[in-house]
Amino acid sequence: MEQFDRIDTVKHYNDYAGVDTLHPLVSVVNFSELPYVRNFRRYMGIYAVFLKDAKCGDIIYGGKPYDYEDGTLVFVSPGQVYGIDNHSVNENPSGYGLLFHPDLITGTHLAKTIKEYSFFSYEVNEALHLSKKERKTIVECFQKIASEIDQNIDKHSKTLIVSNIELLLNYCMRFYDRQFITRSHANKDVLTRFENLLSDYFQSNKAQELGLPSVTWCAEQLHLSPNYFGDLIKKETGNTALDYIQSRLIEEAKLRMFDSGKSISEISYQLGFKYQQHFTRLFKQKVGITPNEYRNLN
Repeated sequence: MEQFDRIDTVKHYNDYAGVDTLHPLVSVVNFSELPYVRNFRRYMGIYAVFLKDAKCGDIIYGGKPYDYEDGTLVFVSPGQVYGIDNHSVNENPSGYGLLFHPDLITGTHLAKTIKEYSFFSYEVNEALHLSKKERKTIVECFQKIASEIDQNIDKHSKTLIVSNIELLLNYCMRFYDRQFITRSHANKDVLTRFENLLSDYFQSNKAQELGLPSVTWCAEQLHLSPNYFGDLIKKETGNTALDYIQSRLIEEAKLRMFDSGKSISEISYQLGFKYQQHFTRLFKQKVGITPNEYRNLN
């Protein structure tokens, strides 16, 4: 079994990195000041945002390697494993790392919204690549947080630190929106493959064998993380991935209605529904009338 270190606190990370712990719940490290590390695996019990400015070998995240480009941001949430494999690189990269414990944001607005930053669940090959201007903005955010950590802790410390972390994450949200737009051509390819995937699903026996296609299943077939896939579909179509799947299912159902030799029950089964009433409910929700009413009208 592969061995890895557990990083359950900010101090654990700082101890491995060889830096002082100025605040028990949050830390900003400058990678250019750290000793060279060839490879490692770490289970993270804390949040982390890593900015890498230079190639530093292959990062292992979610079991998949990814070779960093200049100005790349990767996000790690509690419960994930990440690591570095430096096979031939003999120097550390420049860049920054922000580490913060979930306890830091307890009781704050960020605690209520942290799940909305879905990029914490993206795969490493879905990392955020920054322009020079964007990188400058992100570095300024890191530096503001580091400056506040360097102050003596007082009653304002938590509010100011968390506010700056939230500002950093909001910038990341904006830059990811930009990345979805600039990668529109690649995204169109994903949409085409998604549509073909659904067509094959309903034309084969997969629906009867596996049931209704889930967002997670579709993402896996397209080699994307569910959150990234869902965000991409939302950006490209304006609808959620689930809405897209259901709309495609209803269109398939409408086509099959014209085969009078098939009952509504048979059609619902062929489309992956375990119970006909579930199919009828969804059909009426999407179309406004029941399957039988639609068949009679047509």
